[in-house]
Amino acid sequence: MTPVEAGPGDAAAVVSLWQAAGLTRPWNDPAADFARALAAADSTVLVLRDGRALIGSVMVGYDGHRGWVYYLAVAPDHRRHGLGRTLMGAAESWLRARGCPKIQLMVRAGNADALAFYDRLGLAPQDVVTLGRFLDPDPA
Repeated sequence: MTPVEAGPGDAAAVVSLWQAAGLTRPWNDPAADFARALAAADSTVLVLRDGRALIGSVMVGYDGHRGWVYYLAVAPDHRRHGLGRTLMGAAESWLRARGCPKIQLMVRAGNADALAFYDRLGLAPQDVVTLGRFLDPDPA
């Protein structure tokens, strides 16, 4: 199975997968995130299909300094078969093709399964603190 770039028609299936994987939060509109990723030249969403069924996805982008990975998801009934590793490999290849020297991602502190997954892939915690705020005072 080889990941391919998503198209606009994949939006509903990808967002549904992100929701099933528990990746969405009320303050982020996943459909808008998907649309922005496809609209920009420096980002995309890669997907895996089993026949016609969408079973995995990853959003990837390059800011000119480092690559970022978001929304890595595998359908619950397709996990533990190496598909997450396949998606990360595709994200890394996409970034390497653009000359990106480093990859980063964020994992919520309490997500032990995700932290263990990324550890197995050789990613390590970085000595940084992520800061942020919403530009819209009412993001919901």
